[in-house]
Amino acid sequence: MRILTVGMDEEGVRDLEIELGKYFICIVDHAKDLYDATNFTDFRHYELVIVVDEGVKFSLERYINDVKRKKSETKIIILTEDAKQQGGYFALGADDVVHNHTNEPDLVAARVLANMRHLFGTKIDVGKLVIDIANKKIEYDEKIVSLNGKTFDILAYLALRKQRVFSKDEIINALWEEPEYVSDNTVEVAINQIRKRLKSILGFQVIHTVRRRGYKFSY
Repeated sequence: MRILTVGMDEEGVRDLEIELGKYFICIVDHAKDLYDATNFTDFRHYELVIVVDEGVKFSLERYINDVKRKKSETKIIILTEDAKQQGGYFALGADDVVHNHTNEPDLVAARVLANMRHLFGTKIDVGKLVIDIANKKIEYDEKIVSLNGKTFDILAYLALRKQRVFSKDEIINALWEEPEYVSDNTVEVAINQIRKRLKSILGFQVIHTVRRRGYKFSY
């Protein structure tokens, strides 16, 4: 999962990334303000954006509309110290508003988990196939399946979002620190490695190609 934080201090971003890393394969980008954030959201796909309302000079309403127009599924959480502003932020289109916890990454992480509950899980258990995200381990019928690095990350990413189709671009944006420098062929090679390895163990494929759209996990 790729997250963008806006207006958080660097230490808070690091703490949040560590906390969320316990539950997700997670990349966190950081923008200093909403104007800077447009440079990220114009070129990268995010499943979640966390915005601190202090010192915002760019139009929050316009930014939320731009993010939702690009990808309606993107969740937006606003962190604020002003309780009176909470209703207004929901009216602008925010999915959640966190009051008075901007310096508590564990509590912010808890709200992230609540909003992204459909992706929550340190283990994906599908019949005899178990994908252990926390320990980066795969088992099938109690046999260890060896997949490492980005091949494991891609499998886990698709399995958590089973039956949804993801383009190569979306996969790259979610799992690579610098997606601009990664080619579509990198994903194709990794998908082929996953298929070859899992089919030799399972006897069938779990990652399927949807023509002209991308890939999906289906067991």
